[in-house]
Amino acid sequence: MDLLDSIMSKMDKPPSVNDKQRKMLREQQKAVEEAKHKERERLNQFRKHIEERINRFIQNVALMKKKFEPMDKVARNIVRDVADIAGLTTYAFGTDDVDRHVMVFKKEYPLTEEELEAYRKGEEWDPEKAKETAILKEKQEHEDKLRAEELKRNPGSSKFTEKYERLVGKETGKEAARILEINKQFGYVRSELKKDKRTIEETLADIRAKKQKKGHNEADDTDGKTISDQEEQA
Repeated sequence: MDLLDSIMSKMDKPPSVNDKQRKMLREQQKAVEEAKHKERERLNQFRKHIEERINRFIQNVALMKKKFEPMDKVARNIVRDVADIAGLTTYAFGTDDVDRHVMVFKKEYPLTEEELEAYRKGEEWDPEKAKETAILKEKQEHEDKLRAEELKRNPGSSKFTEKYERLVGKETGKEAARILEINKQFGYVRSELKKDKRTIEETLADIRAKKQKKGHNEADDTDGKTISDQEEQA
């Protein structure tokens, strides 16, 4: 016996597997295979169900998009795979394990980034509201363009605009800056900014009237003082 045989003889032998243990292992392996087979069958049935729904959606000319119910990741992958094969566009929205779902769109559907953003936020897409928003956005862009051109022609007014936008908001700031804008002609004040609305003639007439009234009052005071002095002398 050499050295290797001596070492091997001293090592513990592996535990023997009896017939009962072998049977339990075979049963466990069989159960695992059956579970895998059932899962494959379930997924195949699910795929056939999705194919039918996708086909009905394609054949319905009145429908341009379809929202599927929330599903797990494996189911969503099947939906997207079937839709991709059918030539549809797919997106997934929502939160995993909560409401994550797939939406499919026909290629000819005019899908916009604004609509996608609404779905990402969990909002319903309203085409009419979107049109109104687009009109307001276009109007705002036009006003901003005019404002930029005005500031380019008159850079001095920009400080007022920036100041009042920070204080009272953009639209109110524009109006405030326009009212407080410095006139190009030195010493000239627009009529709508004047506190005194009288004309020059009216102002001069009022000044003369005040002077005359002041003169009468002084005369009355002098007469009263003279009479009092005479009474004291008497």
